[in-house]
Amino acid sequence: MKEAVPVQPANKPRTVLFASLIGTTIEFYDFYIYATAAVLVFPRLFFPAADPAAATLQSLATFAIAFFARPVGSAVFGHFGDRIGRKATLVAALLTMGISTILIGLLPTYATIGTAAPLLLALCRFGQGLGLGGEWGGAVLLATENAPPEKRAWYGMFPQLGAPLGFFLSGGTFLLLGQLMADEEFFAWGWRIPFLASALLVVVGLYVRLKITETPDFQKVLDRGERVKVPALTVLREHRRELVLGTLVALATFVVFYLMTVFALSWGTSKLGFSRQTFLTLQLVAVVFFGLTIPPSAILADRYGRRTAMILVSAAIAVFGLLFGPLFGAGTLAAAAVFMIAGMCLVGFTYGPLGTLLAEMFPPEVRYTGASLTFNLAGILGASLAPYIATWLATNYGLASVGWYLSAAAILSLLALLLVGKRGAARPAAVH
Repeated sequence: MKEAVPVQPANKPRTVLFASLIGTTIEFYDFYIYATAAVLVFPRLFFPAADPAAATLQSLATFAIAFFARPVGSAVFGHFGDRIGRKATLVAALLTMGISTILIGLLPTYATIGTAAPLLLALCRFGQGLGLGGEWGGAVLLATENAPPEKRAWYGMFPQLGAPLGFFLSGGTFLLLGQLMADEEFFAWGWRIPFLASALLVVVGLYVRLKITETPDFQKVLDRGERVKVPALTVLREHRRELVLGTLVALATFVVFYLMTVFALSWGTSKLGFSRQTFLTLQLVAVVFFGLTIPPSAILADRYGRRTAMILVSAAIAVFGLLFGPLFGAGTLAAAAVFMIAGMCLVGFTYGPLGTLLAEMFPPEVRYTGASLTFNLAGILGASLAPYIATWLATNYGLASVGWYLSAAAILSLLALLLVGKRGAARPAAVH
């Protein structure tokens, strides 16, 4: 008779956390290089140059396409993540995002193929959205479903760190190219380098992802035969309340982040007189504060509850919105630095516990789909059109109106958090 072999943990914490971090870092790097190029490069190279303002708005419109693709990616990748498993789905999402990004780096411009250039650009941007729509939820689940119960927010913040790291890498790449190249070289071919470099990052990410095994929570779903046939339909039928409230909970996070990045870069360089290099440097400094505030936000969320932490920071974002116009509109480097650092600190404090909170609002058998859909639907409402709306508001009503827009989003998130209550999470301790 054979002796029973003791069951060992399938994934080591270090491997899990690195796999969740490296994947989201790559995905957000890919996503943000597009955001930066949408302001600095694409209006000039992929759209008619007769009206620079119109070209910028058209470029920002292609930027928004990915946010409408992300819920589609959530449903598609979420289906397989809840049916087949987290690991295989995460690998497929990473490949989808990486290939789309590399193709952008190979596209001919408007001067070469005319109107086909922005159409192909939009198609690749849609592919980026599909990939990120499936990546984020799976990475959060990879971390939180391998975490000890008392450290779920701490584990869940590692994939969230991918956002500031990805942004820092993307902004740093453009900043370095701007220092090493003349504008003529940069616009001729240098802008392609960040997109093509994604291939190297994807190889690293795939290597790490292929080494992990399935999460314990999903393995239990398999062992108990609890998989549902169509997870998206189950979420829409049985978890509508969580879907709506989770989307609104994440709203302010998206609005504040994309106002501090895409809109601020566009407005700062076009209207306030900052050079591209100066403002990119300023953003990189602020992103460091974004990354530094994520770990303490997770500690607070584990100690006092995800919901409590999110309520406090959403209230702070609402107040910050009232200072948006005076700080950013001052037009000085010092005021812009205070504005960017303060805003990015708020982004870190709201972004850190967000993934864990959204994941805990759904049971394991539909968690990949549910968490991904809430996050990416919030992206449509809070991020896809945020730079466009903010540009329109600032042009017609001044920068103060952009701050009011941010405050309104924060108030909606606050109301949703209050309505979530103790019924809003699969683990009641998560929202005390």
